Amino acid sequence: MEGSTIRLLLFSGGLVFFLALELLAPYRESSVSKWKRWANNLTLTLVNSFLLQLIFSSAIIATAMYVQTHKMGILSMLEAPSGIKILVTVIFMDFMLYVWHLLNHIMPLLWRFHRVHHSDLNMDVSSTSRFHIGELAISTAIKICIIFFLGASYMGVLIFESAVLLCTQFHHSSLKVPKWFETLWWILFVPPSMHRIHHSVIIKERDTNYGAILSIWDRILGTLLINADQKKIRIGIGAYPKPDKLNFHHLLAMPFTKPVR
Repeated sequence: MEGSTIRLLLFSGGLVFFLALELLAPYRESSVSKWKRWANNLTLTLVNSFLLQLIFSSAIIATAMYVQTHKMGILSMLEAPSGIKILVTVIFMDFMLYVWHLLNHIMPLLWRFHRVHHSDLNMDVSSTSRFHIGELAISTAIKICIIFFLGASYMGVLIFESAVLLCTQFHHSSLKVPKWFETLWWILFVPPSMHRIHHSVIIKERDTNYGAILSIWDRILGTLLINADQKKIRIGIGAYPKPDKLNFHHLLAMPFTKPVR
């Protein structure tokens, strides 16, 4: 089965699975129309998927296959079991994703695109795919460079991409998770409560908790925030409080409008 097909199945399955859990055990009630938000977020997803496929033609997986075939990159120089190389690939690429996420918040040009993701007024599993095509295009180009540098194998990249997808769907979901589970999960990974802080309208809270799969990067580099009142967190960006100003065409144009924090 091709990597793009596996990713599509995981995305669709995760979307349905976490939506069902959200409806059965929601963390909080929606403050705006859930279905209108879903329509905007999924329309953005469909447009992004079509354009990325058209422009990059599954370039990430194809790059990993090319690198593996031609034995390129750092990992190809090391004598180690394939399992170790896959583990190194997942950990290293997750760290680079942490760095990329951090840069999206501190660099004004990148924030112009990334604010599309943070402008969502509620956070649920559909927020996982609420990204501007510009951000996805830049991140794909950077990811290709990382694969060449690292010498990441096809399987390593496929496992990383699958893990990122399912982990981000989980920690974006508006799901009521038992406290004991979140406490244990937070030791190494990113639970919904951790990422919910990251989506706060309060900038000093938003500029924390950048992890995607692992929470250890935030711990090591001092960007972890735990002690926030979860019940008082308001999701979104202060400059975009109105849902009727966050329709699909508004999201496409957002990076080219007035810069806001």
